[in-house]
Amino acid sequence: MHFSIPETEVRSGDGGSTYVAYNIHVNGVLHCRVRYSQLLGIHEQLKKEYGNNVVPAFPPKKLFTLTPAEVEQRREQLEKYMQAVRQDPLLGTSEIFNSFLRNAQQETQQIPTEHVQLDIYLANGQKLKVSILSSNQTEDVLEAVSSKLDLPDDLVGYFSLFLTKDGKDGICSFIRKLQEFELPYVSVTSLRNPDYKIVLRKSYWDSAYDSDVMEDLVGLDLLYIQTVSDIERGWILVNKEQHRQLKSLQEKASKKEFIRLSQTLKYYGYIKFDPCITDFPEKGCQVIVSAGNSELNFQVRLPNNQIKEGSFKVTRMRCWRVTSSVPMANGTANNSPGKSEIKLELSFEYLMSKDRLQWVTISSPQAIMMSICLQSMVDELMVKKIGRKH
Repeated sequence: MHFSIPETEVRSGDGGSTYVAYNIHVNGVLHCRVRYSQLLGIHEQLKKEYGNNVVPAFPPKKLFTLTPAEVEQRREQLEKYMQAVRQDPLLGTSEIFNSFLRNAQQETQQIPTEHVQLDIYLANGQKLKVSILSSNQTEDVLEAVSSKLDLPDDLVGYFSLFLTKDGKDGICSFIRKLQEFELPYVSVTSLRNPDYKIVLRKSYWDSAYDSDVMEDLVGLDLLYIQTVSDIERGWILVNKEQHRQLKSLQEKASKKEFIRLSQTLKYYGYIKFDPCITDFPEKGCQVIVSAGNSELNFQVRLPNNQIKEGSFKVTRMRCWRVTSSVPMANGTANNSPGKSEIKLELSFEYLMSKDRLQWVTISSPQAIMMSICLQSMVDELMVKKIGRKH
């Protein structure tokens, strides 16, 4: 997750007074507006729970009203503080931190706590209406969806909720996986755009886990629906003979056999991203990136219009980062005069050979989702390494 505080606002308080609000953006989208005193309160709670040695330093209080230069300095300091807390494996996943972000999100968007109906979509476009509270967090909403589908409790962790956006050409783009620090109803409602939807999809990469999911009829149906959808949208490569075999299995309603055959196909279990730009092997190349099988797959169109394919294994990535050049507000780029649309980039340092590291950059509105995929693939490899089950 990319946390930033790209801007501040002077807002009216009680009794006609004013205060500086710090706009916290998550992945380039406004998440909440908070006061310095609110962040200081969370800092004190974290210190009390985890100790001074664990919690990063916090910008000090000032006795007098801040000058514009001091406001800017504090903004930068608070941004670094939020990033440090989020990146800490203990603090960033703490309930203190996450509940603060959820409450601040709801307060900023001014959506009251009430019973609501939330639309959740399956991979084939089927819509489910779940009854929740507007203040329910992601885990609660996922459980409500699973209950509606009669998915067993032990299989809930194999699935996640994703924010997607329907394009003009009918192609669905994955924006990000919904996180524990947000309220799904507030997140999708505040975007004020019907093209944004919440989709249920499996959250793991290793197809070996399919066997666990397919033991249950509901899990089997969800996996089958997703596989058919991925084939129809061209995410999974299928030749004529394979297509004939798959169609025959569909007609027989042989869902397990359909999935087993699909597992042998190229790009099974991958997420495919919209065409974008990369600097590899040279600047300005068009590329289609897919994530899966512990790698990022590149299909690059070279300046001579030749297509070159290659893969970057996550085990050979030393690090990666996401950068944004222009913030977003309410989920859409700010197109005010003099301002350009947001530019998101994912850059990773890759071990090209034994002694040669090289940075590779992808410019894409889906850079955040790519980063999330990389992190989840690494996490899954770590789980397998220590021998834990999903």
